[in-house]
Amino acid sequence: MNIEIASLPAAEDHRLFSRTPQLDAGDPEQKREEIRAYFHDTFSRYESLFETLASDEAYYKKPITLRHPLIFYLGHTATFFVNKLILAGLMKERINPRFESIFAVGVDEMSWDDLNDTRYDWPKVSEVFAYRAKVREAVDRIIQTAPLSLPIDWNNAWWAILMGVEHERIHLETSSVLIRQHALHYVRPHAAWQPCRVAGAAPANALIDVAAGTVTLGKSKADPYYGWDNEYGRHEAEVPAFQATKFLVSNQEFLTFVEAGCYLEERYWEEEGRGWRDFTQATHPTFWLKTGDGWHLRLMTEEVPMPWNWPVEVNYHEAKAFCNWKAETTGQPVRLPTEDEWYRLAAVAGLDEVPRGEAANANLHLDHYASSCPVDSFAQGAFYDVMGNVWQWTETPIYPFDGFEIHPIYDDFTTPTFDERHNLFKGGSWISCGNEALLSARYAFRRHFFQHAGFRYVVGEPPKAPVSSMYETDKLLSEYAEFHYGDEYYGVPNFPKALAQIAIETMAGKPRRSALDLGCATGRATFELAQAFDHVTGVDFSARFIGLGVKLAEQGMARYTLVDEGELVSYRERKLSDLGLEDVRGKVEFYQGDACNLKPQFTGYDLILAANLIDRLYSPKKFLRSIHERLNLGGILMITSPYTWLEEHTEREEWIGGFKKDGESYTTLDGLKALLGEHFRLVSGPLEVPFVIRETRRKFQHTLSEATLWERVK
Repeated sequence: MNIEIASLPAAEDHRLFSRTPQLDAGDPEQKREEIRAYFHDTFSRYESLFETLASDEAYYKKPITLRHPLIFYLGHTATFFVNKLILAGLMKERINPRFESIFAVGVDEMSWDDLNDTRYDWPKVSEVFAYRAKVREAVDRIIQTAPLSLPIDWNNAWWAILMGVEHERIHLETSSVLIRQHALHYVRPHAAWQPCRVAGAAPANALIDVAAGTVTLGKSKADPYYGWDNEYGRHEAEVPAFQATKFLVSNQEFLTFVEAGCYLEERYWEEEGRGWRDFTQATHPTFWLKTGDGWHLRLMTEEVPMPWNWPVEVNYHEAKAFCNWKAETTGQPVRLPTEDEWYRLAAVAGLDEVPRGEAANANLHLDHYASSCPVDSFAQGAFYDVMGNVWQWTETPIYPFDGFEIHPIYDDFTTPTFDERHNLFKGGSWISCGNEALLSARYAFRRHFFQHAGFRYVVGEPPKAPVSSMYETDKLLSEYAEFHYGDEYYGVPNFPKALAQIAIETMAGKPRRSALDLGCATGRATFELAQAFDHVTGVDFSARFIGLGVKLAEQGMARYTLVDEGELVSYRERKLSDLGLEDVRGKVEFYQGDACNLKPQFTGYDLILAANLIDRLYSPKKFLRSIHERLNLGGILMITSPYTWLEEHTEREEWIGGFKKDGESYTTLDGLKALLGEHFRLVSGPLEVPFVIRETRRKFQHTLSEATLWERVK
């Protein structure tokens, strides 16, 4: 297939990088071509970013220990397309299952002192580019041939295509930060990524009054532009009057803080910030370099004499410490703005969305430079850079709006950040494109992480304490937490515990070194098995489910709410110590994974438990034909399922049983025997194991799951 791809703009070419499409109006065939161009424009621009790497070696050396090397990010965005398009039903087969396993999940949300020493057998750079070409062709074919009707909303299969493009635009930015953090000899200038060359003395900053007002935030599902889950719902707040700085804090303004020795002054740093500062031994911003002839600034591919009138780029901890110092030295209540206050700034500045046919009045969307620029370049009302130049840290940990919902094919975009440790930043940077450049965008990072981010400060009364965003208010997660760790109902024993007991009894006389709890959900069976095994690994497709298991392993306790009726809830606190499981916390670990496409390290087990899993897989046949590869000879595979075959989870031709074959009833047990017979023998079962799931105080599900246990014989 021939694919026409627009050539990349040269440094002097001001062709605008395409804007996120409007999805609710127009001719469907014209919209198809607009989305196709948006996809190719993004795919090409992303690949051009990696042309700034000076050698193949640069792809494999980590710029920072907290993240994968850049070879991962080259493959990751392509893999994301495949994984999401399969879930959306627009792609039927994988392109490269190995790549789509190793490039699936990034290392992005760790503490500053987490050293990731995992070894990966990364493919060659040329192989990843060849893979990307195949993905490009496959996605192009889907865009050209898939049925399309407007509007495209998040229930439309085409939403997955936009999700893939917007996801790649996010990584355009995050990868540019990693390139900026790389050793200078690993990078090189590039014509399509030229920085600003204007620099000078910074203007004096000043405070400007912002009147009190109301902010109403949150998208409706009818919004015409693509959005991430955290943008939807509703939030309304009255914002008291405050003052905000006219400009972003410049390198020159921040220099006063550095020269006053404030990095060494304990009283300016919050507890978490002190921990980061002490670990890193930071004495100035990360991108500042002190040389014999003064300060320099590291840009993406070069070092330049310090542009003092550009915005300083720091993490939240540094911005917070500066505000604490400023408050002490001025006697005013100086602090970072809240998300609500930023929206008041946007309102009084008269901000609108990035125009579609002309360059933005902001250093945004790659419309001007591949770097920051002077803080007095783009006036927006009485302020400068309310939008653009660098992201602006806020005081607000990200939280869900009322009515928040998780998108069914990306359940862990935001939910892992509802932990009080990820703060929102607003306004976008010079490279923020597509959804990132919309006023509704909501992105949050760990407070010690670096993006192209700086800050402006405000003077005002302390904001109200943020609403708790702890994840355990999610209804489905709470139901499973109760199912695994809560009360027993109607005399039915705890299901995961009962399965673990059956498995352990069947393992009598066999080695019990390691076990895999596949489809572990919130992890009760993982902990129960650890009472008899040296080590147990829990794997589940849902990050929000395993998140609770991780929390229990780390803290030994979980809290969640249960629906009683309507809006009335009851509160639960569960401790592993109360369940007799406190002593096994160090013997378990949890991972997100796809049971049909497991990573290579998940192998060599003496027991594999697949509880209520096979009738929820997109390819149970593939799973069953290959599961013996993960199990030691003589090991036990335990499968339980109520055999609730539904086409919404598993296409009809993938069902193991539950249909007529040659005119006779063909059960799932018949299918299991046929698929497992070459490598296994049935040693126990079928057994009926009941379970009860509480939905509300007066509504329960009672189900029978059939359990079979199979010994690997070859």
